Amino acid sequence: MSSVGSETVTPPPLPGPRRKRDKTHFLYLAVIAAVLLGILVGLVAPDVGKAMKPLGAGFVDLIRMMITPVIFCTLVLGIGSVRSAAQVGRVGSIALVYFIGMSTVALAIGLLVGNVLHPGEGLRLSDEVAEQGQQQAEGGEETTVDFVLNIIPDTLFSALTTETVLQTLLVALLVGFALQAMGKSGEPILRGIGHLQKLVFRVLAMIMWVAPVGAFGAIAAVVGATGVDALRSMAVIMVGFYATCIAFVFGVLGLLLKIFTGLNIFKVLRYLAREFLLIVSTSSSESALPRLIAKMEHLGVSRSTVGVVVPTGYSFNLDGTAIYLTMASLFIASAMGDPLQLPEQISLLIFMMIASKGAAGVTGAGLATLAGGLNSHRPDLVDGVGLIVGIDRFMSEARALTNFAGNSVATLLVGTWTRTIDRDQVNRVLAGQDPFDETTMVDDDHEPVREPAKEPANA
Repeated sequence: MSSVGSETVTPPPLPGPRRKRDKTHFLYLAVIAAVLLGILVGLVAPDVGKAMKPLGAGFVDLIRMMITPVIFCTLVLGIGSVRSAAQVGRVGSIALVYFIGMSTVALAIGLLVGNVLHPGEGLRLSDEVAEQGQQQAEGGEETTVDFVLNIIPDTLFSALTTETVLQTLLVALLVGFALQAMGKSGEPILRGIGHLQKLVFRVLAMIMWVAPVGAFGAIAAVVGATGVDALRSMAVIMVGFYATCIAFVFGVLGLLLKIFTGLNIFKVLRYLAREFLLIVSTSSSESALPRLIAKMEHLGVSRSTVGVVVPTGYSFNLDGTAIYLTMASLFIASAMGDPLQLPEQISLLIFMMIASKGAAGVTGAGLATLAGGLNSHRPDLVDGVGLIVGIDRFMSEARALTNFAGNSVATLLVGTWTRTIDRDQVNRVLAGQDPFDETTMVDDDHEPVREPAKEPANA
């Protein structure tokens, strides 16, 4: 420090380490441009747009390929590194109670809005539309026993190659608890799985560079196939559904987040902006599942909590799907001239909520669940599912976005309730002081602070 006259002059601080430039910023600008180009192609040249469908499907398949290893590695590492099995069980039980509660709230909101709007009145059902509804109902039914048995994989290792998230979840839980019971002898295996996780996320980061191609193909195909005219007659149900989802996310989820964590939902959603863009371009929340796991860990929630809440939430916390099934059922019944009475509404929708478990993130799964539920409870309404087919792809985006937002908030809430969240890290990340590493998607620096075993005084 030196002085000139009476003024004190402080030398400039030494330059710190230079932060790497985030090249992925341009990647997501390219995704936005690809979406706009896809819309243009779909409108101007519908046949060309429909021909682009394999590009979108191929990208979603690439992402889906990574979901099983991401869930397996994250959950095994989370459980295996926690010394108390009771802690994992506590997280899981709190999460399930919350999921059931929020699904009930979502159903109630959908019922309220649907009964106020009375969507579907005045529409006519043609033979072609009725045939489409019957096609959707085929194979849409699944009993509770089938659902439970489907959770059990054929072999221990086949669960690592399946598309059924619940099978992967079951095997990861068993392996995680087994490593936990092995104590120190299981630590080399945990380290190996840790290295495997880094490899998996690095591959995922490479796949993300083809996101603009996938976004272009997906949007061009759906706009080319659907067009604009087909949406006009369905505007009421679409606008009502989107408005309901927005009110649920910012009204219900935002209020819960503020009350229990003090966090602003706008800041959380801004942190997850790239994931929302990915969901919009692919119409599948499944495409953002691996990134949600990585980002929630980076945000400050412990690996064990993230590993339990996020994969389980993708099967059991389907807020957007619950709202969709409610409003679509009321829409179809009204359009068919046979509105559902309140007892019928409650019975049918509780059945659908149970039947939809495990279908989150899969494009078109909501439509199949709707058709299967109607076929089981009100077969006379199945033909009306054809009325939804034309706009289901657009409603699927709102379902996926709402499901994703619900699972993001659920992770923060459960982390707060179980004291497995680093609030200082949360504040740093949301303030932009600790940006997410898009290259590796894994940061071990913060993990020791977040493990529940490190916070016995706060339990």
